Amino acid sequence: MLANNTRNRSQQKVARARKLRKEMSISEKVLWRHLRKDRIGFSFRKQVPILGFCLDFYCPEAKLCVEVDGEQHKDSLEFDARRDKELAKAGILTIRIPSLDLFDPSPMLAQWLREIQRVCGERTSRGGRKDTPEPPTPTPSPSTPSSRKGQGLRS
Repeated sequence: MLANNTRNRSQQKVARARKLRKEMSISEKVLWRHLRKDRIGFSFRKQVPILGFCLDFYCPEAKLCVEVDGEQHKDSLEFDARRDKELAKAGILTIRIPSLDLFDPSPMLAQWLREIQRVCGERTSRGGRKDTPEPPTPTPSPSTPSSRKGQGLRS
């Protein structure tokens, strides 16, 4: 469990986290659809304020932060490195996923889900146990870019 001072639950941070929860990117929504409700066998929360940072997805049991990096992160590599280092001091591992890897139907999405599940298993007492379900196989959804007009198969 994290120390109380690591949560940083100021009104400002909580308000920002609530706003970010409502304004998730398409790739964050795709990943959240697979992480929520223990679908990979571990409980995740979204947009969690910790140490003054707002983590995209966080598994408290494994102390694992999953960040979806869009194009804007290319301009903040230094900040991201400092942030990851601060989180590591608190025992939190960060996995960074390029947002383009998460668009359905991407074979990378299934690979990332397996990697997240594997890391969670290694960082908890449940590593390698058979009661942890296989991550779901991603299926295309109508709200993803692959279903937009002009893309896909033509008849």
